[in-house]
Amino acid sequence: MIVFLRQPVKARRRKNQVWQTLRKYSPLSSRPAPHLNRLALILASTSAYRRALLERLRLPFDVLAPDVDETPLAGESPVQTALRLAESKAEAVAPAAGSALIIGSDQVAVLGGQKLGKPGDHAAAVKQLRAMRGRRVVFHTALCLLNTTSGRKQVENVPTTVFFRDFSETQIEHYLRAEQPYDCAGSAKIEGLGIALVEHIESDDPSALIGLPLMKLTTMLGNEGVEVIPG
Repeated sequence: MIVFLRQPVKARRRKNQVWQTLRKYSPLSSRPAPHLNRLALILASTSAYRRALLERLRLPFDVLAPDVDETPLAGESPVQTALRLAESKAEAVAPAAGSALIIGSDQVAVLGGQKLGKPGDHAAAVKQLRAMRGRRVVFHTALCLLNTTSGRKQVENVPTTVFFRDFSETQIEHYLRAEQPYDCAGSAKIEGLGIALVEHIESDDPSALIGLPLMKLTTMLGNEGVEVIPG
């Protein structure tokens, strides 16, 4: 099942119904951006973090929620899992998207060869942070851009290595009570207070760690004729 996530808009008739839907995600204009081609831009994700990241590019877009089983396959590496799921999410919403550029993304965190999932609750988050302190965690953020008209698919992984501080039990408790990052793999929101748990980061794209590699996405959009900043 595919679920449409929409915010309410005023009931007005527009000749172009696609852009009537998409315009509410454009911080700049109520009309389609002149530098975006006539393909709709779709984010295949229910993540509020990815939506907020994509809004930075100031392109009108819509959101569709993909119905994808995110269980890793037997013998699959973390990178393979992330790439497969990013591609699967984009493909899952394609039947409902029409002529569109669909963005799919997935992230897999790895500590000492073991995958880290979303903790889900306080106890699991404490366990994750205890294991991570004083160590490095690699976050593999995969990105897929699918052109439903041409069938072209661009798929890449953007890794980020995070070196965590050797924080105390008390700091773990204070942090988790303050931010409750139970829906984040690795139990820390780097864009929030979680940055204080980090010693340093190695990455080609800082936005990848939050969940959507905007630098790589800008390149992919350019390959499809979409200029984020018109030139």
